[in-house]
Amino acid sequence: MVNVGDKVSDFTLKDQDGKDFTLSTHAGKRVLLSFHPLAWTSVCARQMQSLEDNREAFEAKNTVAVGISVDSSPCKKAWARELKIEHTRLLADFWPHGGLAAALGIFRGKDGISERANIIIDGKGTVSFVKIYPIPELPDINEVLSALD
Repeated sequence: MVNVGDKVSDFTLKDQDGKDFTLSTHAGKRVLLSFHPLAWTSVCARQMQSLEDNREAFEAKNTVAVGISVDSSPCKKAWARELKIEHTRLLADFWPHGGLAAALGIFRGKDGISERANIIIDGKGTVSFVKIYPIPELPDINEVLSALD
């Protein structure tokens, strides 16, 4: 599993609008990778809504927050519309299935999903925070915001 101090290899995933999100294009900013197991589930919905609700706080801390799961881009688009998420990018770690989650050591192969996790990458591509949460637990967004201070 990825640890604080590890370098994260550059990656590109499609967002809910089918647009590429590439880690290296955000050099100089911190990036929060907020992994959730599956779209269309209640805890995952609240997790993604908390990213949207705290968008300005993330921007003030020079941080781009994205949600990630193994769902497809079209699935993410419908879900974002349902949740009224307009600014937060929801990334599809769809193909290869869970590829980014696997590269970070947080893919649950027997379940076909990622762990519920928050990973903060600093502006130079180094992990500065990692926390894995029990699948049924909503991550504490204030804990993440504090970790960015």
